[in-house]
Amino acid sequence: MKQINLQNRLRNKFIRQGVKMISPENIFFSKDTKIGKNVVIDPYVVIGPKVKISNNVKIFSFSHLENSKIENNVNIGPYARLRPGTVLQKGSRIGNFVEVKKSKIGEKSKVNHLSYIGDTTLGSSVNIGAGTITCNYDGIKKNKIKIKNSAFIGSNSSLVAPVTINENSIIGAGSVITKNVNKKSLALTRSSQIEIKNYKRKRK
Repeated sequence: MKQINLQNRLRNKFIRQGVKMISPENIFFSKDTKIGKNVVIDPYVVIGPKVKISNNVKIFSFSHLENSKIENNVNIGPYARLRPGTVLQKGSRIGNFVEVKKSKIGEKSKVNHLSYIGDTTLGSSVNIGAGTITCNYDGIKKNKIKIKNSAFIGSNSSLVAPVTINENSIIGAGSVITKNVNKKSLALTRSSQIEIKNYKRKRK
């Protein structure tokens, strides 16, 4: 009952502050949640401890945030997970089924659906293609990844830390990157496609 009463008080407080909630009874806050102006929150969003949300933010359904800082004009989700140590800078976008941990997402950068970004610093205007993962743990310790301004990471890429992707570089889709990439460069690691014409499958 105490938790129900607390949630109702928090919801009413944020509604009075001008937060727009779609189905407030299905949105959950922590006692220390801080929310700015012109924020819209969809149903089934959970905001855990130590979350600060600035102005003009949209949080789509089934997203879960904890110990994160959200700057102005950010979109999150749906089905996004922001784990401790996440910073989303102005104008950034986190897509559906994206998980971010201990990472800074730079201004106007986008992390598209089904991606994992951990222990990583993104510059501004970076595009992270769908299905990209950062591989940071080598079995002993976590290593860092830097992706600098205006880099483009193709879909379904794996970035193996420690590695730096420099400014205005492009990573071809489906690549596994293990070495630093120079600025204004294209890097890709992809096997050649093999086609066997008129191939007949073996049958039992």
